[in-house]
Amino acid sequence: MDNQSSNFIRDIIIKDLESGKRNEVVTRFPPEPNGYLHIGHAKSIFLNFSLADEFKGKTNLRFDDTNPLKEDVEFVNSIKEDVKWLGYEWEGLFFASDYFEEMYNRAVLLIKNGLAYVDDLSADEIRSLRGTLTEPGQESPYRNRSVDENLDLFERMRAGEFGNGEKVLRAKIDMKSPNINLRDPVIYRISHTTHHNTGDKWCIYPMYAFAHPIEDAIEGVTHSICTIEFEDQRPLYNWVVEKCEMESQPQQIEFGRLNITNTVMSKRKLKQLVEEGYVDGWDDPRMPTISGLRRKGFTPEAIRNFIGETGVSKGSGAVDEQMLEHFVREDLKLKAPRTMGVLKPLKVVITNYPEGQVEWLDAEINPENPDMGIRQIPFSREIYIEQDDFMENPPSKYFRLFPGNEVRLKHAYFIKCEDVIKDEEGNVVELHCTYDPETKSGSGFTGRKVKGTIHWVEATNAVAAEFRLYEPLILDETPEDGDDEGKTFLDHVNPNSLEVQNGFIEPNMKDVKGQDKFQFFRHGYFNADPKNTASGPIVFNRIVSLKSSFKL
Repeated sequence: MDNQSSNFIRDIIIKDLESGKRNEVVTRFPPEPNGYLHIGHAKSIFLNFSLADEFKGKTNLRFDDTNPLKEDVEFVNSIKEDVKWLGYEWEGLFFASDYFEEMYNRAVLLIKNGLAYVDDLSADEIRSLRGTLTEPGQESPYRNRSVDENLDLFERMRAGEFGNGEKVLRAKIDMKSPNINLRDPVIYRISHTTHHNTGDKWCIYPMYAFAHPIEDAIEGVTHSICTIEFEDQRPLYNWVVEKCEMESQPQQIEFGRLNITNTVMSKRKLKQLVEEGYVDGWDDPRMPTISGLRRKGFTPEAIRNFIGETGVSKGSGAVDEQMLEHFVREDLKLKAPRTMGVLKPLKVVITNYPEGQVEWLDAEINPENPDMGIRQIPFSREIYIEQDDFMENPPSKYFRLFPGNEVRLKHAYFIKCEDVIKDEEGNVVELHCTYDPETKSGSGFTGRKVKGTIHWVEATNAVAAEFRLYEPLILDETPEDGDDEGKTFLDHVNPNSLEVQNGFIEPNMKDVKGQDKFQFFRHGYFNADPKNTASGPIVFNRIVSLKSSFKL
């Protein structure tokens, strides 16, 4: 594993191998293709692939496509891309729909053994008879149909004789079980819906709780690793494997889900954000989807290191989002070239610098990684600085530019503000400054010191850029499905989650490619948007700011 620290799942695997219970490790990552993967799925991917790799086993990628109403090839393709991008290669690529015939035969076996029956009750009626945590369920009036009648009805369900919801196939287990999952769960339902993989071959589809253990057993999965909400379904998982007479006996193991502060971890809610226009797609950089994090500029190494550090337990406490950002900074600090970008430009004319002259200044590409070499920056009479780096009437201890004050331009010279140019409305639109040619950066000048250093971009060669600055999409803690005031998570969407600034970057960045990453001096780490086009300014998404109060 990327992180070799022990965890209870790893301990189970070691014990199984040492005892001879297992002679190999086979895991699987089994997403339903009904949406894009999010950062929570990354933990499952990490665990399944890394544990198998550590013990020289294998991991399958399997799409649990048993609900054609919600699934689509778009999601299948996005999931493949995300798993590969995170750095993992699957052994086998499978679909639950590959096994529909086998599942049907196993359901027939249950019927023949008196362990399944066709029920005519509606979904609401079945729910009303299921009972509660303190009251046992009641048997369906159709529970004691004969084997022959059930076989006939189930075959006719497959043949398409009945409409959606008219009949279901239920496992016959125990309506008085303290575990509600064992109170004759539905294992097949009718759905006259075209399937992305099987077309119109089937109009009955297995329920996840029935299909999943059969899939695991067919593939020889040894350790079926899933999130903690499936713990109550483990007895049903084992029942299906046993009663369907599967040769392989997979073991289900549950772990606590990954939750992150200010982050929605629900496909249903993420889909709602997309469909209702709160974001501009599944890959919006504000989304916690893998594609959104990738577009924002997160690296697979940072995500893997973050997941490894969160550890594995049965609990599902929320992790501070700043922890994930910490690992991004750690990964990028030696990789990302340094550069300068002005987000809110204010023009500066250096009045005593020769007109028409351009000189090229040397600057390290990354001072923390000297092997990356040197870049050259143009300097001339006209430059842009940040509006925030000038104040006409500054408070005390303000060390940047103001009338009469001198600052250092990063990699360049000292400049002094001599005059302030305003428009008719009194807004500052230009500064006139002078420079001291003796103070060139790297010249060894020691004549005097200044307390402020500001960044800049040479104006005549500057490249237009759009900077997108992000804040958390979700504010604070949000109610799961509404609170006493009727508010939902949508009431906690941050209206200021995106700020767009239009400015300039150094000319040596005019040919950047999508996903190129940089550290902009004082502003943070930025990623060139992969959806940049030839027309219009280059778009950069801020990945993270430079500093955080978070500490491991």
